[in-house]
Amino acid sequence: MMDQARSAFSSLFGGEPLSYTRFSLARQVDGDNSHVEMKLAADEEENVDSNTRSNHIGVAKPKRLNGYVCYGIIAVITFFLIGFMIGYLAYCKRVESKTDCKTLVPTEPSETEETETFEAENFPQTPRLFWADLKILLSKGLDTTDFTRTIKMLNEDYAPREAGSQKDESLGFFIENQFREFKLSKVWHDEHFVKIQVKGSNAENSVTLVNTDSNSLVYPVESPEGYVAYSKATTVTGKLIFANFGTKKDFEDLKMPVNGSLVIVRAGKITFAEKVANAQSLDAIGVLIYMDRANFPIINADVPVFGHAHLGTGDPYTPGFPSFNHTQFPPSQSSGLPNIPVQTISRAGAEKLFGNMEQDCPLTWRTDFPCKLVSSPSKNVKLTVNNVLKEIKILNIFGVIKGFEEPDRYVIVGAQRDAWGPGAAKSSVGTSLLLNLAQILSDMVIKGQFKPSRSIVFASWSAGDFGAIGATEWLEGYLSSLHLKAFTYINLDKAVLGTSNFKVSASPLLYSLIEKMMQDVKNPVTGQSLYRDSNWINKVEKLSFDDAAFPFLAYSGIPAVSFCFCEDTDYPYLGTTMDTYDVLSKRVPQLNRMARAAAEVAGHLVIKLTIDFELNLNYEMYNDKILSFVREMNQFRVDIREMGLSLQWLYSARGDFFRATSRLTSDYRNVETRDKFVMREINDRIMKVEYHFLSPYVSPRESPFRHIFWGSGSHTLSALVEHLKLRQKNSSAFNQTLLKNQLALATWTIQGAANALSGDIWDIDNEF
Repeated sequence: MMDQARSAFSSLFGGEPLSYTRFSLARQVDGDNSHVEMKLAADEEENVDSNTRSNHIGVAKPKRLNGYVCYGIIAVITFFLIGFMIGYLAYCKRVESKTDCKTLVPTEPSETEETETFEAENFPQTPRLFWADLKILLSKGLDTTDFTRTIKMLNEDYAPREAGSQKDESLGFFIENQFREFKLSKVWHDEHFVKIQVKGSNAENSVTLVNTDSNSLVYPVESPEGYVAYSKATTVTGKLIFANFGTKKDFEDLKMPVNGSLVIVRAGKITFAEKVANAQSLDAIGVLIYMDRANFPIINADVPVFGHAHLGTGDPYTPGFPSFNHTQFPPSQSSGLPNIPVQTISRAGAEKLFGNMEQDCPLTWRTDFPCKLVSSPSKNVKLTVNNVLKEIKILNIFGVIKGFEEPDRYVIVGAQRDAWGPGAAKSSVGTSLLLNLAQILSDMVIKGQFKPSRSIVFASWSAGDFGAIGATEWLEGYLSSLHLKAFTYINLDKAVLGTSNFKVSASPLLYSLIEKMMQDVKNPVTGQSLYRDSNWINKVEKLSFDDAAFPFLAYSGIPAVSFCFCEDTDYPYLGTTMDTYDVLSKRVPQLNRMARAAAEVAGHLVIKLTIDFELNLNYEMYNDKILSFVREMNQFRVDIREMGLSLQWLYSARGDFFRATSRLTSDYRNVETRDKFVMREINDRIMKVEYHFLSPYVSPRESPFRHIFWGSGSHTLSALVEHLKLRQKNSSAFNQTLLKNQLALATWTIQGAANALSGDIWDIDNEF
């Protein structure tokens, strides 16, 4: 029969048959249907450079045709198919059993087949839903959720809940049980043993005014109820100097030395730890912090304030080490611990101190009362801090919805659980969002509506008030592998502090995804889309030390995001005993609707990060960040040339990173997105971008925040620029050797990131 087919080809085309034919099965772009395309060998040679595919069944144009070509083509196909089937069946009869070949021939369905078909039709087969449908389902789930009920319950039943307390632990087990009731794939908890600092029970902290000549007591100012954790426990006496918010610029504007003096500063703008570090760097002997009327007008004059002074995150007495029970801790402590005493005082206490001060402040400081800079010559201030260290056990609670295709890749959604006071805005809102999101998303999975490709981990952290201890200790425990698994962290802490603005702090890798989310989500009070300013990226704020997202990004190299609905001014009650549900609900009357909007923001990010084959991380955004850094460096070309250095290698590294991102984008555009193996390889390259900006040239123990863009230390790009500025301002303080190291290490960190992004070493195409 095959010979007959060849004869038919020969007679139709007026000559010998062409050498061979080939069938290809090509997938349509817009669906799953396929078409068969038959090409002749001679035609393939003629059309070897063609990149298009036929959208219908047909044959390539032959070289010799007669007038009956159309009929001939039909006849050829018919003869060929008949011949093929007859030949194949004959072959099967010779070499295989008869039953094996019958599968090629259409037959009537057997009774077994009918039963299987019936059962399949009656089994609930839910098609995989995509973004448009999932967005609607999420919205319906959010509409029926009472977030304020959870917030209120947390504040009535579990407040106050300082880290390690009985109420903190009880709330942890409550969350763990809730995760189990939500039928998450797995629920577990980790125990950590950490050191925190609390007020001493035997002696009070105090602030007093004393005579300068004899140090005799004039009168006590205050024995504060609040305190600053990780202060040095000691007593100091000296003149008092007002330094506004305690920023570096404020100390420059002060234009007087603070060495040997105590400093009093306002709360706000930067963290307590940064204020203390700035004062300590100028040899101040102690720091007082208060909440002024101008920035916190509705705070009562006698409200106590709490905070911490550790310039870092995690347990400062196990830097770089996870605080699991089996860990052998070295005798060390964090370099971010202050060596001076720090204490918060009430506004009433601060006003007593200002009543004994003189010299006017700079007009730009805009304080709420006649501002005075220095205590009077006859009066000094005595500060006594008696805080003590306390070892506690804390629990981190976890639950996971496992992914259907890549369960070993996961997004983490987390919230702080503990609070020094009632903690309504600081931790109850985030915990409420965490619980309700876990329930809504789990329900969608159980009903077969939502089938995430990747896993979703829900985490409840403890000891967040002491510097993201719970989150950091967990990261330290899995430092060597976590960045290979976790591709994003979404922080829910302090997500609702107001209604007017939507503020974001995030890794650039998440900017594109955040923008899409902002276009879809509306502010429930104003009714306007969150995307109201195309320049929003330039207003993204850097993550602070007090943000649990910070160690994920700067310590572990995992893209992270924090967001909040808030006002232009700081929420005044954080870290005070006034952070209650009643105060929050009065401050934000639309609390449930705002919490729903915050949950919608997080829900959109989670779903978009877990359903698509491609990982929605925009690695090309770092091209802009590197370019901005290079432009900053260009301002110092003369200085660099004078030192015999060159920026050529920095330019080259920047170019290699740009080429690497372009090549990765090209690879992605040319790949079949349903090819799971190739997509996973591309996604893994994307996941490593953030991690490779952690400087490999500094120790994670000595400089834990190694990220050259968002970290802290001399290895960062901002420190390099600041050092060059110092050469122009104060050449005697400039260190040329340090500058050479900074420039070399920054260049090679960027170059290393470019090499890693390129993939395999044989694909690297850089220009050393």
